[in-house]
Amino acid sequence: MLKNNRIYYLVFALIVFVTTSCSEYQKLVKSSDYELKFEKAVEYYENEDYYKAQSLLEELRSIYRGTDKAEKINYYQAYCSYGLGEYSLAAYLFKDFARLYPSSEHAQEVEYLAAYCYYLISPEPSIEQTYTKAAIQEFQIFLEKYPDSEKREEANELVDKLQYKLETKAFNNAYLFFNIGDYKAAITSLKLVLTDYPDTDYREKILFTVIKASFLLAENSVESKKKERYNNTIEAYLTFVDNFPKSDKIKEAEKFYNNSLKIIDK
Repeated sequence: MLKNNRIYYLVFALIVFVTTSCSEYQKLVKSSDYELKFEKAVEYYENEDYYKAQSLLEELRSIYRGTDKAEKINYYQAYCSYGLGEYSLAAYLFKDFARLYPSSEHAQEVEYLAAYCYYLISPEPSIEQTYTKAAIQEFQIFLEKYPDSEKREEANELVDKLQYKLETKAFNNAYLFFNIGDYKAAITSLKLVLTDYPDTDYREKILFTVIKASFLLAENSVESKKKERYNNTIEAYLTFVDNFPKSDKIKEAEKFYNNSLKIIDK
């Protein structure tokens, strides 16, 4: 019974605290005491109550525009969006801060975070990659502007991850043509991936697939085009061997090569 009473009083105390806290906050929102609002916004921010801080800071931004407090308000507002997981908005606010206060001690910090926000909302390769491209662009701008930044190595690592997403999407799109049997389109698309991403991790798989697609295209071609396309298979094989002489796909590639030679000899 004593235990139940203790729980009851704890719950009651919590309800009173929350109700009072909300009541005080609502009074603060309606107040015209902007100095108090600023102090409380900073207090909410420091306590990681980003929702309340953000609401107050949005109003204060216009009130204190052009004053000494403006920089701090803009800085905290951007971080509130970041803390709430509103990464697209946070990226915009971080960039806007850097634009408004290029000489700020926080300029490098927020420019990195703008890029990082885009990185956080960069989707899987199967999705449209607008944010991925935006993140790469922002990181590149950051690296050019701050070549000696302590964030340089981390930024380069994140760019590599983002770049890999773009490569994966491009490869998957090209490989789809192979899967549906459109070998001519597959060859063209796969070669375009190599043009756009010459150092891609998919290079070996692409070169092998070009051999296979070239052979299958030749096999399904009209007689007048067979010889040319079998020759293309041979050329694709030689390119593959030159680049990946120890590939575990060599034996399979040799079959396409040897079959192409035999058919041409006939």
